[in-house]
Amino acid sequence: MDLYEHQARELFEKHGIPVPRAEVTASPERARGIARALGGRAVVKAQVKTGGRGKAGGVRLVADPAAAEEAARQILGMDIKGHPVGTVMLAEPVDIEREFYVSYVLDRAAGHFLAVASAEGGMEIEEVAAERPEAVARIPVDPAVGVTTATAVRIADAAGLPPQTVDTLVRLWQVLVREDALLVEVNPLVRTADGRTMALDGKVTLDDNALFRQARWGDERAISADPLEARAAAKGLNYVKLDGEVGVVGNGAGLVMSTLDVVAGCGARPANFLDIGGGASARVMADGLAVVLSDPAVKSVLVNVFGGITACDAVADGILRALEEVRPTKPIVVRLDGNNAGRGRAVLAAHAHPLVEQATTMDGAARRAARLATAA
Repeated sequence: MDLYEHQARELFEKHGIPVPRAEVTASPERARGIARALGGRAVVKAQVKTGGRGKAGGVRLVADPAAAEEAARQILGMDIKGHPVGTVMLAEPVDIEREFYVSYVLDRAAGHFLAVASAEGGMEIEEVAAERPEAVARIPVDPAVGVTTATAVRIADAAGLPPQTVDTLVRLWQVLVREDALLVEVNPLVRTADGRTMALDGKVTLDDNALFRQARWGDERAISADPLEARAAAKGLNYVKLDGEVGVVGNGAGLVMSTLDVVAGCGARPANFLDIGGGASARVMADGLAVVLSDPAVKSVLVNVFGGITACDAVADGILRALEEVRPTKPIVVRLDGNNAGRGRAVLAAHAHPLVEQATTMDGAARRAARLATAA
């Protein structure tokens, strides 16, 4: 589960990583008082669990308390990539001399953690890595050993970070281990004009398997990274929001992952991962399709089911139930194969919904869904 920036900041401060003074509020009037307490000038930042806040106007530097109130009033209620802004954080501005990027992330395939660091912070690290891969250092970290001072020195040297960042690298690892995190990221980590090292922004993803030790953050569904993920979790669905336009529903993680790849290969981007499971009922299918269709970024939907335990006629019944409950305005491409596939196709054909069409192969279904999404 992802934490908000102010929650990540709280963890950094707890583990001795310097952060600017800051406070969170949902009130524009209170924002004025916070700015006054910070000395007048402040950075007003939307608290949402997605990137691109600055480009969307969700981060603003203000010169005085009145401007802070006005900025908070404008930011609160904004929609940033489907995330409504319910709170803002006002932080003390700092005089920045240099910006860096540092993170630790679990590399599941390799079976270890990875330290990712760059002397070029404050930018999209993906863009830096794509344009100048040599500017981003990737250092494997043995979880049995962790990040000692010697390891932190090696990371800093590889990334071109100054010696002052070594202590922060060690403490950031402590956040990862002691707080059950799978990802900790600081972008930017800065050196101020007076020589201090501070974390100006942070991202922390906690391990869902450790939720029983993280009760202070509240219910998992309440702090889901995305409102749609929270809605899906409440219905027991295995759903992950992605930045694309083709909604994907399938049964079995392997089939869904393959479907995402095929959609991407057809020139479109998947909007989500949704696995309805091996024994999904019509109700589960309806709930899943309803979540996918409610995503405003979705332009078309691809339902790709291979019937085994899940019978295709039950899937078809679930699709029809979802059509009645949601009343979609987006096209749906359905590919059914396996157990009772003939019955399932017949059910959909008999209903003849104008927004539902069928395909016989996964490749054909993906091509059609991609074409519909890009044409929308």
